[in-house]
Amino acid sequence: MQPIRVWLTPPGPNPWKVVFILEELGIPYEVKSIRFEDVKKPPMIDVNPNGRVPAIEDLNTNLTLWESGAIITYLIEQYDTKHTLTYTSLADKHHLNQWLHFQMSGQGPYYGTSGWFIYLHPEKVPSAIDRYTKQVTRVLGEWLVGDKMTYADLAWVPWNDRVDSSLVGVPEHEKLDAFPNVKAWHERMTSRASWQRSMVLRAKLMDEQGLLPNGMPKGAMPEGIESYSDYVAQVNAGENPVFEQ
Repeated sequence: MQPIRVWLTPPGPNPWKVVFILEELGIPYEVKSIRFEDVKKPPMIDVNPNGRVPAIEDLNTNLTLWESGAIITYLIEQYDTKHTLTYTSLADKHHLNQWLHFQMSGQGPYYGTSGWFIYLHPEKVPSAIDRYTKQVTRVLGEWLVGDKMTYADLAWVPWNDRVDSSLVGVPEHEKLDAFPNVKAWHERMTSRASWQRSMVLRAKLMDEQGLLPNGMPKGAMPEGIESYSDYVAQVNAGENPVFEQ
């Protein structure tokens, strides 16, 4: 079997949904890592005209595919022949698909939008921050379908792992304390060898691009500040020399 080529930018959560599943199923793959600022340029737009990651090229089937949900569905249907991460009964099969779509339409967009308004939007918009942080807490759930781990659970992990960047004043080590069942589930998921291998790869690719674990360039954050929450607190307090100009 030839390796599946995975196009990604290492900071964002979505590519790691695909890598996590590839690792869990033991499917050989190779990574094409590009910088975020290059997603709208060739060769990325030659693979995905929409200029987004992840995308895959599977030489075993001569298929190029983008959109993480579509890729996950393809990998499960094509390669999970033992139904390790799926079910075959009518109800469970479609409930899995339902939760995958909710991850793409609910979890990812709400987490991402909340993080944007908290940290990146040029103006503070309290009503938007309030709305989207409430949506983040609303969509947090626990076991999704059936009595075993499935691709739906795997798809939720990368965004949940970054939830501290979608909430106000929540440090990384306390990110799921308000949701004990979710926290226990998340810790079971992230203790898996497949996740650990995925994160070792992510750390390597981030380092190659000169990025901190939170996606910011190395040297952009003051010494001793490691989380978005601490960084924003310092900025708001007027203690960051970058904002004194």
